[in-house]
Amino acid sequence: MKLLKWSARLSLVVLFVLLPLVGCSTNEATGRSQFLPLSWQEEVQIGAEAAPQFIEQSGGELPDQGIVQYVRDMGARLAAQSEMPDIAWEFYVLDSQVINAFALPGGKVFISRGLMAKMDNEAQLAGVIGHEIGHVTARHGNERMGKAMITQGLILAAGIGGAVSDNEYMQVLGVGTAVGGQLFLLKYSRGNELEADALGVRYMAKVGYNPIGQIQVMEILREASGGGAPPEWLSTHPASDTRISNLEAIITQDYPRYNEDGFYNMGFDSFKQNILTPLNKLPPAKHGASAMLSPAEFEKIVGIPWEHAVGQKCTCHP
Repeated sequence: MKLLKWSARLSLVVLFVLLPLVGCSTNEATGRSQFLPLSWQEEVQIGAEAAPQFIEQSGGELPDQGIVQYVRDMGARLAAQSEMPDIAWEFYVLDSQVINAFALPGGKVFISRGLMAKMDNEAQLAGVIGHEIGHVTARHGNERMGKAMITQGLILAAGIGGAVSDNEYMQVLGVGTAVGGQLFLLKYSRGNELEADALGVRYMAKVGYNPIGQIQVMEILREASGGGAPPEWLSTHPASDTRISNLEAIITQDYPRYNEDGFYNMGFDSFKQNILTPLNKLPPAKHGASAMLSPAEFEKIVGIPWEHAVGQKCTCHP
């Protein structure tokens, strides 16, 4: 019996060590090696299964086909410049006031009307969509799920007792987890977010949009927080100041003509005509009243009072 237990433990160790090696591949978009436990087909399937829940819990799709088609056309142009131009990209506009944008594995990209209403030009919109495309091409969802499954022991369980269930994948992704009317998605690492920022700038610049629009989006997010955002280490994204500094360095080095008149497009008039004017004619959004959690909601999720969290430091969020 002791020999069998020792053998089983050894098998677990070997499995834990070898799985990352088996699943590693070099990503064309980022140039770095990743542990990807899911195939591309599995990513597509997970995204397809999760999308209806996200749409339903985020107010549904925007009831203005002109705005929706405008966003889809821009998304298609940006995706065509990515390292994955031939996948079945899908772009959605959510009838939600919550300031948000996100992507699901497999090529599904979402943006809320609440975020678009804060913008005033096409370059900003291109920056947001490009950033979310970057999450897909960098396969951040697959990568984060792999890390989460290793942490939770799901991969080891799969090696012993069968395949990981779809429900377990969904739990890692965060499907169905809603608090205070807000849907919580897969939490990318700070490195993932900064990487997606850089990829978004790459794609928008190739289409001809001024990469400075990406920085303007960070300024919009900073202003929208109104000083009420959680500490950076408890946030899904790095603080806006951190991302702005990183983007300034990238743009100055790689896109020095950003401040040259006429070289890049900002698209103020087109954005106003195709987004802002029709948005103002729509009835109020079906979902969301705020992009930020109240202190009570924060305490409910995290388990500690808001005033105790502010200013603390943590190394648990890579």
